[in-house]
Amino acid sequence: MSGKIVIAGAGSIGCFIGGLLALGGAEVVLLARPRIADEITAGGLTLTSFEGWSERLEPGRIRVDTDPAAALTGAGLVLVTVKSGDTAGMAELIAAHAPADAAVISLQNGLGNADLLRAALPGREVHAGMVSFNVLHRGHGRFHRGTSGPLVIAADAPPLVAPHLDIIAHDDMAAVLAGKLVYNLNNALNALSGLTLREQLGDRRWRRILAAAQDEALAVLRAEGIAPWSLGKIPVTRFPRLLRLPDFLFRIVARRGVRIDAAARSSMWEDLQRGRLTEIDELQGTVVARAAALGLPAPVNRAIAEAIRGAERAAEGSPRLDPNLLLARLS
Repeated sequence: MSGKIVIAGAGSIGCFIGGLLALGGAEVVLLARPRIADEITAGGLTLTSFEGWSERLEPGRIRVDTDPAAALTGAGLVLVTVKSGDTAGMAELIAAHAPADAAVISLQNGLGNADLLRAALPGREVHAGMVSFNVLHRGHGRFHRGTSGPLVIAADAPPLVAPHLDIIAHDDMAAVLAGKLVYNLNNALNALSGLTLREQLGDRRWRRILAAAQDEALAVLRAEGIAPWSLGKIPVTRFPRLLRLPDFLFRIVARRGVRIDAAARSSMWEDLQRGRLTEIDELQGTVVARAAALGLPAPVNRAIAEAIRGAERAAEGSPRLDPNLLLARLS
């Protein structure tokens, strides 16, 4: 691969991955909104992790741009990290400004973004990817990784090299993205709770709701003939049963799973706090739509999606919902 790597839509995930790629020696350009661009231009980029490491790129060490034409011109690889609702718009910018031989990798939530990019960029090399970990923007150019997990990209995609990243090449990205969807169903619940991920997952009431949502998603995937990829040693198909365990047993089992920073929260929580639209349509919304197409019920995911949309309309951040109220609605 020749040419620079452009992070198309450098928010929390994009800035974190882009910064580590730059530390690994790649020429990286962050295509970002003015607020983030101003932070990094003024104070540099600081990356930290729950694991305890910290890396800093001084101002000027990594290029950040708000002009799509300037950022995408001469790109050898474009990593798309915008929210799913912005995929079509980013595809138009890539078509207009990136070289025709620039490879594109979607590092987005949801099942269909790589396909959307392929349809909008005919003849171009487009691959799927998946980010399994959480990153929180702490302001002033600081981005903190709060959970463990690898970066997974299609086996035939251009390779990526970066310190502190476990990068896996996988030949069945449909299965990988399906597994990530099941995991990601907790994003909305964490946003509704207002708690940290540790606090929320430590409460069996929230876990019971998540288990019911995952049961619906897994039923859809079975009907579609998709076997979801599992992150870690515990098969994703076993998650609903494990989530329903009493708290003391769940804590024992959870030690084998994803490691979580004490302060980590979901990206959807951050969206509500900042008054942004969430990706609920790509998560619970996808389960509801696919279940309807198959004639399957999905009342739990529907209720969660409605609660998130209500929080978006209220624009008051997390509603800090009592899980008993949501459980009552689902009974």
